[in-house]
Amino acid sequence: MTSSPSSNGDNGSTVPADAPKTMIRLEGVGKTYPGTDVPAVSELDLDIPEGEILVLVGPSGCGKSTTLRLINRMIEPTSGRIIFDGEDVTTVDPDHLRRRIGYVIQQIGLFPHQTIAQNIATVPKLLGWDKKRISARVDELLEVTGLDPSIYRSRYPKELSGGQAQRVGVARALGADPEVLLMDEPFGAIDPITRDRLQNEFLRLQGELKKTIVFVTHDIDEAIKMGDRIAILGDQSRIAQFDTPERILAYPVDDFVSDFIGSGSTLKGLNFERVRDIELVHDFPVVDSTTDRTEAQRRFDASDEKWMLVLDAQQRPQRWVNGTHLADTSKPLDQLGPRVSATVPPNATLHDALEELLMSNAGQAVVIDNHGAYLGILDVERLADVLKRMRSEAKKHYDQLAATQEADDRAAAHTDTHGVNA
Repeated sequence: MTSSPSSNGDNGSTVPADAPKTMIRLEGVGKTYPGTDVPAVSELDLDIPEGEILVLVGPSGCGKSTTLRLINRMIEPTSGRIIFDGEDVTTVDPDHLRRRIGYVIQQIGLFPHQTIAQNIATVPKLLGWDKKRISARVDELLEVTGLDPSIYRSRYPKELSGGQAQRVGVARALGADPEVLLMDEPFGAIDPITRDRLQNEFLRLQGELKKTIVFVTHDIDEAIKMGDRIAILGDQSRIAQFDTPERILAYPVDDFVSDFIGSGSTLKGLNFERVRDIELVHDFPVVDSTTDRTEAQRRFDASDEKWMLVLDAQQRPQRWVNGTHLADTSKPLDQLGPRVSATVPPNATLHDALEELLMSNAGQAVVIDNHGAYLGILDVERLADVLKRMRSEAKKHYDQLAATQEADDRAAAHTDTHGVNA
């Protein structure tokens, strides 16, 4: 896969050539506040692909929220250009720009003396929509965000839970069907259970709407879950690494990125691989509950495994047995050994499979189909092979980038020399 640079620094800050077109481009955008010589954002170059979620993540004070507000010019840049869908919007009327961009913040910011319907209708009213169109849009957005219009459109913000209010905040941001959505720590003030549910609901919604979204968080786990791509920012919004979550987890480009994503980053990468996509262990010793004991013992002895799997008449995993269990001839096979408790379907992530594997008596995860029938075994060795492959592929990607950059630099140097000689 070829890539083209899209931000400052040799940090894997690339968008693949086959990615969607760029919806927003920041070219040398900077912000220095009056009274200081140190920029909050320094000469930032960044391409934001259309229809994807780009997450800006980094430590407190790195400038990620400032960067977000520069995009819709809630904060005016002191340098650089902002290109919105091919148009330079650096000097256009900022109010006109903001009506094309939805904005969701942690504090939600609903108007307390307006009903939920009136809150959601804010931007459509400013755009001059008629009442019938606005009313239909309000009901539509309440439904897609999981709120019954007959119950919630006439309520006031003080009558909502935190999760409900955040849903209304998202609905209001989507009011005029903007092309772009900016989200600044949108789920940060909500309890963990509600936060997880809202994240899932929002990802479901994004799967339907395909908006271009810039999402700010300080939580790397949230960034990994929510982002199609992640930009990890250091001081002054300098990009330390810009890539897919998979490649960042598999191959942090420097110590800053490695420290920020934390220990266990490699294992987090298993969230992006599915059981169905890897080859299972099919030569594991397996018998059904009616297998002759002599044959069962023969199969066990012929294997290097320490456990054998017993299936029922429908080929569903039933029991784990080992040599000690098989020595007990007073019980049938379906009454020997511990019951199989760790099973995973093919669409499970490898991270889910790892959790099940660790809970298994036999240290193996049994993969089953939609009817519960046995498909194969997933073991630690298979997971280790996947992790090695992910790291190898990520390293190859960055090696190719480095080679391309080196070739470009040589070509540029040759051109400069040729121009001087001419």
